[in-house]
Amino acid sequence: MKIRIGVMGSASDSGSPESRGILTEKAEGLATAIAKRQVILLTGATTGIVYLVGKGAHEAGVLHVGISPASNEREHTEHYKLPVDACDMLVYTGFGLKGRNVVLVRSCDVVLFIAGAMGSLNEFTIAHDEGKIIGCLTGTGGVADESAYLVENFGKRTSARLFREDDPERLLEVCTENLTLGN
Repeated sequence: MKIRIGVMGSASDSGSPESRGILTEKAEGLATAIAKRQVILLTGATTGIVYLVGKGAHEAGVLHVGISPASNEREHTEHYKLPVDACDMLVYTGFGLKGRNVVLVRSCDVVLFIAGAMGSLNEFTIAHDEGKIIGCLTGTGGVADESAYLVENFGKRTSARLFREDDPERLLEVCTENLTLGN
């Protein structure tokens, strides 16, 4: 069975032009690193930096499954204002954003974070509580950069394993190696 890699993080591309450029570069690097592997990509079928990763991996031939907070495509596009063009398949949970996050995280073998704000923090805490392998692409800001602080200061003891790298290729390598070692 193929490894299921989840990418979570900023659903916006806001920030200064300099930070947008760095985030775009990191997102493209992460999409390329994912495309080099025989994996299934899962995202929240969302916008922003996560969209860039999903779209890039999808265009490179990776099977991309989007987990939607909506009940159907109309609600997905009209209510949540989410795209449909980057995914091979959308799973409509009807659970809203927080409920979708539980389904998304539990569906992944490895959970990767690029930047991220409050919604990503929710996904991060779920991944930590669920004992997932968590990879954070550092140098992107937000949850990805603050992950060690969060675990050290607020984390309870779980079987989760946290890896932090500033290089997308190395991040995927260490996460997938540790997934194999843990099974």
